[in-house]
Amino acid sequence: MSASKTIVILGGGVGGIAVAKRLRQLLDPRHRIVVVERHAEHVFAPSLLWLMTGQRRTNDITRPLRSLLDPGAELVQAEVVAIVPDEKTVRTSAGDLRYDYLVVALGAELAPDALPGFSEAAHSFFGLEGARSLWSNVQGFDGGRVAVLVSSMPYKCPAAPYEAALLLDDALRRRGVRDRCQIDVYTPEPLPMPVAGTAMGQAVVGMLARKAIGFHPGLQVTSVAAAARELVFKDAPRAGFDLLAGVAPHRAPLVVRESPLASESGWISVDKHTLQTGDADVYAIGDVTGIRLLNGKMLPKAGVFAHGEGLVVAERINAAIGGREPDAAFDGLGYCWIEAGGGSAGFASGNFYAEPDPDIGLPKSGRVWHWGKVLFERYWLGQGAARWFARLGLKVGGRVVGISAEL
Repeated sequence: MSASKTIVILGGGVGGIAVAKRLRQLLDPRHRIVVVERHAEHVFAPSLLWLMTGQRRTNDITRPLRSLLDPGAELVQAEVVAIVPDEKTVRTSAGDLRYDYLVVALGAELAPDALPGFSEAAHSFFGLEGARSLWSNVQGFDGGRVAVLVSSMPYKCPAAPYEAALLLDDALRRRGVRDRCQIDVYTPEPLPMPVAGTAMGQAVVGMLARKAIGFHPGLQVTSVAAAARELVFKDAPRAGFDLLAGVAPHRAPLVVRESPLASESGWISVDKHTLQTGDADVYAIGDVTGIRLLNGKMLPKAGVFAHGEGLVVAERINAAIGGREPDAAFDGLGYCWIEAGGGSAGFASGNFYAEPDPDIGLPKSGRVWHWGKVLFERYWLGQGAARWFARLGLKVGGRVVGISAEL
């Protein structure tokens, strides 16, 4: 029997949970699995869009992180202070942790301070507080200019700003004031979700156009003039707003940027199939990574990839501990829901590792896809929807993907 090993997982988001749960299923109980996360509560981020339009309450989309981990996985609620691969040590606010294998799943952090005026004027729907404040303002909004701003790239969940615009349209229609509102999306992207290809981007633009939502691509915002309620762009006229929903700038967490694992960009470079860093015993998954595709674009930062990568890493660590050559590999398959409001959603899937460009099908739309996302939410938060989700049979590249693959 192999000696007892310690696997330390930094981060309790989708990727971190996926690694911990799968490892606990695979490994003998003598092996120690430790999850380090500063927050006691896990937020199901895809549902923040429903929180911002009053379709969810905070308690509906949060759970104690401990309740989402299998028995036998340890939870250390602490701040990660330093990552020291040379010493196989992670320093935390609760003390040092030695590891045999390390998985970095710390995600991306929001940096509203990086854009002057953003914090004063924008509701950042990528967090609980911002989503709640946006809904509070929507409830009292009787007309005017609604702006959805993508401040910079990269950002997590590439569909989110477009879903936000569509769901705000729906919320204002439900309030009976949509005819007095103008909704516009401003982004530095040439098209929505550019890594998914021109056809996908044009399909999303079409979804916006059918709801009379303006799309303004290729705009780099330099500041937000909060008092004047204007977006200030480089080499383009200013745009006014009365209500601003914003995607704040993103960056790698400071502890990652200061670690030897970080690339020049601040993100962690990994082998796109094995998720290994330069250190064979250190893996990184999810939003904290920077994975460049063959066409030069980056793999999107999205929970579906963090989840799939986490399962691969768990299999590889299990094989290594068992003295076998790891052969599990991440294949780049992924999918995405695009909530359209009115109980309908789009759904698209494909192979992001296809060459020379990702092979992504055009989105399918309808109520069944909205309910697919609802069931996904209920499964993830432990509400017993696994069988229903399995029946939905979501497939990518001929195989069932995501949560269904574990049933």
